[in-house]
Amino acid sequence: MRHRKKGFLLGRDKEQREALIRGLMIALIEHRRITTTLAKAKAVQPEIEKLIALARQDTPHNRRMALSRLASKTAMRQLFSFAPTEYADRTSGFTRITKLGQRQGDGATMVQIELL
Repeated sequence: MRHRKKGFLLGRDKEQREALIRGLMIALIEHRRITTTLAKAKAVQPEIEKLIALARQDTPHNRRMALSRLASKTAMRQLFSFAPTEYADRTSGFTRITKLGQRQGDGATMVQIELL
């Protein structure tokens, strides 16, 4: 049965959606704050939360798991440089989504997603 399996489709097929989320995660790790649409932010938020929870313990296995999700060694190194120290006392809630308003061209709700 396919009950409750839909998730965030974002108007893309599976490979494009995974690449989009991977790119947003890399940008969020590198810049700590990005501006995107509400749908994309809601799609990337659970993925980045899982990744930061994984990076709180710096082990070789966790590094390999993060690299398989990110596919960027520099982003993985940055994540493991700040996550164990900054999020040691926090168990969840590593990101914040702040609404900015409507985009001029198509009226999409723009948000800012940032790492706390």
